[in-house]
Amino acid sequence: MLPGRREFLAGVASAVVLRPLSAVAEQTQQTRRLGVLVGLAPSEDTPIALAFIKPFRESMRSAGWIEGSNIQIDYRFGGSLADLSKTKTSAAELVALKPDVIYSQGLPATLAARRLTSTIPIVFTQLIDPVGFGLAEGLGHPGGNVTGFVVWDFAIAGKWVQLLHELMPDLAKVGVLFNPDTAPYAPGLISAAKETDRGVEIVECRTHNDTETEPVLSAFAREPRRALLVIPEPFTNGHRDHIIASCARLGLPAINSVLGARDNGALISYTFVWDELIRAPVGYIDRILKGVSPRDLPIQAPRRYELVINLKTAKALNLEVPPGLLARADEVIE
Repeated sequence: MLPGRREFLAGVASAVVLRPLSAVAEQTQQTRRLGVLVGLAPSEDTPIALAFIKPFRESMRSAGWIEGSNIQIDYRFGGSLADLSKTKTSAAELVALKPDVIYSQGLPATLAARRLTSTIPIVFTQLIDPVGFGLAEGLGHPGGNVTGFVVWDFAIAGKWVQLLHELMPDLAKVGVLFNPDTAPYAPGLISAAKETDRGVEIVECRTHNDTETEPVLSAFAREPRRALLVIPEPFTNGHRDHIIASCARLGLPAINSVLGARDNGALISYTFVWDELIRAPVGYIDRILKGVSPRDLPIQAPRRYELVINLKTAKALNLEVPPGLLARADEVIE
């Protein structure tokens, strides 16, 4: 064989070997893309969005994913409670970008994204009953492109009622405040509340806006031996301060576990630890980006819940918190 031909074949062989290695290196260094749909906030400068994005970004960095380096993150936000068109538009925008994964907050955002894609992996947080809403085949084996972390199951409503009954031994009636348009899971919680404590009457307090909330709470506050259970959902999250102020003005004891209620005058809050529920899904996002299928990642519940009692609010309501309940509290605000 002529030397020239031998050198040519060696070059071809070298190219055959080197090109795949080069391609693998390029693929390893490729910037991945993540879509984040903050469904419970209308814009990035709202308190809920800021409280969501900060721990999320910190957790992503801890997992080795650096924005502008090995991952590009596109943020979109939800809309008003009365009109979910922005949530649907934001979901469509993210799906059109063809990210490797979508991280969604809340039920409306997750449903909007899932209706647009059955192939892009979706990791959710702050959601209840994913199986009941058709997002997964089961909790242990989701079976599709959606998995994530629920806030609680329906049984927590029983725990909320029990806490109110422990606080007020003579409790006869619990009003459940919610907006039926934004809390589709309310019936499950109400049913669990009724089954837990047969000695307490459960009354639905439905509202759609602040104007409706006032007469609903005023009428219920006139009932003897009563307390309020505020379902954490998009409406009560958005109208948190008005609800807390109304309860204070009416002298109505309430367990209110919406975001931020514990730090803004709510009598009792019992719910998941916010930072943990926002950070935990990053572990799933990391595994999916590294090749794991969402269908094989079980849907999880929060690892722990916090009981917070506000003694200042209790004093204003002329309530004495039983020592046993105080002893179990994770935090007491004085």
